[in-house]
Amino acid sequence: IELLGALAMLPVFCHDYGWRGIWMAVFHSISAFCNAGIDLLGVRGAYSSLTSYAYDPLINLVIILLIVIGGIGFLTWDDIYRNRHHISRYRMQSKVILSYSLALIFIPAILFFFLEFQDIPAGKRILVSLFQSVTTRTAGFNTADLSSMRESGQLLMILLMLVGGSPGSTAGGIKTTTLAVLISCATAVFARKDSPEMFKRRIIPDIVATAIAIFFMY
Repeated sequence: IELLGALAMLPVFCHDYGWRGIWMAVFHSISAFCNAGIDLLGVRGAYSSLTSYAYDPLINLVIILLIVIGGIGFLTWDDIYRNRHHISRYRMQSKVILSYSLALIFIPAILFFFLEFQDIPAGKRILVSLFQSVTTRTAGFNTADLSSMRESGQLLMILLMLVGGSPGSTAGGIKTTTLAVLISCATAVFARKDSPEMFKRRIIPDIVATAIAIFFMY
């Protein structure tokens, strides 16, 4: 996966840096897949990260895919590999991870689109908003000037950073499953249910206690 990512970004980096672009493509591919967020682009400006490629669809989409692939966890990918399109056969954890990962990508992206980057044309704003939504959950790159963002956008980024990725992945944070358990607990209380449930499966008290402990530890 890292090799494919490097090959995809190779034309852009080689165009900008010559032969050194090979190293740039490999390094940033590994960094993105591992959700490390370390970049070598300070040569373009201090703390510039990927801002010089903010409107480059290839770099943006490849980095986004690498972050997501690395961030949903190897056990989830094993489930996808074994069961393919038979989603009903997936483990509950995989279903939770995939559903919450999608929600945590697109809902914040929509909020970023309407709350931030108003000076950017709509088409480019979609790309910038989507990138910030994905990278914030522990990857660490950015294509926007974070210091110019409003407090509402910065707060949203902080919350996404708190959540992070999924169990068994290259990402950090409290994990998407912890968030899912906490939300299911709140939903159960409001619905006056005896115990929280997800995908018609009851969540045992031990898991609930662990999720609460992890949240308060953070």
